Amino acid sequence: MEIDDLTPAEERVWRAFPRGETVDFRTDRDEDAAAGAGWGPERTLRASVLKTLLVSAPRQDGEIAALRVTGARITGALDLTHAVVDPPVRLSRCHFTDPPDLYGTQLRRLSLRGSVLPALDLGGARVDGSVVLRECRVRGRVQLSGAHISGGLFLERAELTAQDDSEPVLKLQRAVIEDDLSAPQLRAHGEVRLNGAVVSGSVNLTGARLTRPGQVALDAQTLDVTGDVLLRNTRVDGWIGLRGARIAGRLDLSYARLSNPGGAVLRAPGAAVGQLWLRKGPPPEGTLNLRRAQVEDLFLQPETVPDRVLLDGLVYTSLTPHEPAERRLPLLERDGDGYVPLAYEQLTAAYRRVGDDHAARLVQLAKQRRRRATLSWYGRLWGHVQDVTVGYGFRPLRAAGWLLSLLAVGSVAFAARHPRPLKPSEAPDFDPVFYTLDLLLPVISFGQEPAFAPRGWHQTLAYVLVLAGWILVTTVAAGVSRTVSRQ
Repeated sequence: MEIDDLTPAEERVWRAFPRGETVDFRTDRDEDAAAGAGWGPERTLRASVLKTLLVSAPRQDGEIAALRVTGARITGALDLTHAVVDPPVRLSRCHFTDPPDLYGTQLRRLSLRGSVLPALDLGGARVDGSVVLRECRVRGRVQLSGAHISGGLFLERAELTAQDDSEPVLKLQRAVIEDDLSAPQLRAHGEVRLNGAVVSGSVNLTGARLTRPGQVALDAQTLDVTGDVLLRNTRVDGWIGLRGARIAGRLDLSYARLSNPGGAVLRAPGAAVGQLWLRKGPPPEGTLNLRRAQVEDLFLQPETVPDRVLLDGLVYTSLTPHEPAERRLPLLERDGDGYVPLAYEQLTAAYRRVGDDHAARLVQLAKQRRRRATLSWYGRLWGHVQDVTVGYGFRPLRAAGWLLSLLAVGSVAFAARHPRPLKPSEAPDFDPVFYTLDLLLPVISFGQEPAFAPRGWHQTLAYVLVLAGWILVTTVAAGVSRTVSRQ
């Protein structure tokens, strides 16, 4: 293309390019690029001219070429498929009539800050620096699948709207980002897909709004993040998928508003997370699915737990903040998987690590009561006996109370009417207290019980004391064995 073929606006850009100078077509620094469809030829650039500049325009010795344009209307498709582009590209606050196609392009740096685009394809691109899409408004798909970005990807305050809901509005499948994925206050009306992406920094979606009601809004299966995933104060209408994700730092859902009524609001089965924070916000409207997840530090406030959770296989090292067992146990009772023994064991272990043995015993007692509901009728009956007598062994003082009460009843009854001696010449002096102890304690003998034979209702009382003694001894032994095995 010859210089004579250029319009005055294009000539300005052509002459500024070799020196890396910025060409600003704006008449008002606060103008909106969405109005760019009405901009005239004085600020209109053909995409073919920009392509020629980037691919084959001559360079000037001693200068660093760069394409830096602000406030232009760019017509036609900027097609740089598989091109190698050395100069940095900054087309900020521009209005594109056609989607730029940068598939497989090798770039040094790309900035489209504040621009309005129908769509953008950077699939398979290689960028040595950062990709800046801050404040962009895109009315179609932003494609970054398989892209490799040596710097960061910046989407602060961008607004992405899907024209076809069957396609993701932001597609970062298998992308590699060697710095942060920074998208605070992102507005995404459609699916954000991060499946298989690798982020060496953090993923920041603080204050974002992700909207796809009833469907997946953020799909990040097998996402691998070296830093944090920040969803603080984020509103999600739809569900978040983190199946098999690996997040070395913190998954922060503080102050978040998550809504997917009738379905799972967070699906993280098999995920491995350094810290999971769910606090300071309203309870999610939907199910919290943490099956088989592994979390080092689970920061979970009881009031932020939804009505239904799935915890089968969840493993965590510590649980904060420290709360009484009475406030934690309702979480386990909401488990949609029913009775999950591991969930109780995990909560018990968390209390023991901080030295709260009382809370640990309460959790174990609640576990036995929950398990009882899964047993046959005779198992439930025996469970009720263990619960009433010694609290499944976790309330041993209750057994002492029962023994003292039965001892008092038996002593009074047998003192009022002594049983007859079987061999009067050989029988020891009758002692109602030790006679009752002989009946209650099957493993100890004071020589009273074999020497005397009660009659009438006293005989019935003796049978009751013997049976009660066996029950108490058996339940205490069962409780002690459970305690010893856990230690």
